[in-house]
Amino acid sequence: MWAPKHCKEEPGIFMAAAINIPEPEFLIGISNLHSKGVCRVKKTVVFCLNGNQVQAEVPPERLLAEMLREDFGLTGTKLGCEIGECGACTVILDGQTVNSCLTPALAVEGRNVTTIEGLSGPEGLHPIQEAFVEAGAVQCGFCIPGMVLSAKALLDANPRPEEEEIARAMSGNLCRCTGYQKILAAVRLAAQRLAEKGGNTGMEKR
Repeated sequence: MWAPKHCKEEPGIFMAAAINIPEPEFLIGISNLHSKGVCRVKKTVVFCLNGNQVQAEVPPERLLAEMLREDFGLTGTKLGCEIGECGACTVILDGQTVNSCLTPALAVEGRNVTTIEGLSGPEGLHPIQEAFVEAGAVQCGFCIPGMVLSAKALLDANPRPEEEEIARAMSGNLCRCTGYQKILAAVRLAAQRLAEKGGNTGMEKR
């Protein structure tokens, strides 16, 4: 029995003529497959999200950004270019920044994911977030979650980065509002503040 090689959640346009099936019958067959759940196979992914173990049922094609936004309501993870160029979707995966718009949701099984929602606590903003506000690096705000997480990943790995290292770490995050100088200044200020606090950039509830 023929079945499409790749199924999406919603039926797409298929080339029925290419496989010699009359178009009406072909489309009815696809509709039946979807109604029976054949094209809606989901898998369970269990992972650590902002310090808490969670799980979700997702189809194989679901991307991490989509799962975070749609399944967990964490809309701080933005969808911009959706091709891995702008950095608005940046999250931290096992200590490394990744473009969640390109990362399969199932790839985070058993791993640790940090989003912007995981940084602040009941007592206020994380020191990196405070530094961005104080340095005037926040403008429209769309790119800022990704910027902050890139800064966090950098300062976790290197608490006292050089100017070139800061610029390199932030180079994957694009901003249409600024000339980047205030963003770089914010990372420098965050490094200074964290050094004064003992260098802890974790999700501690301050």
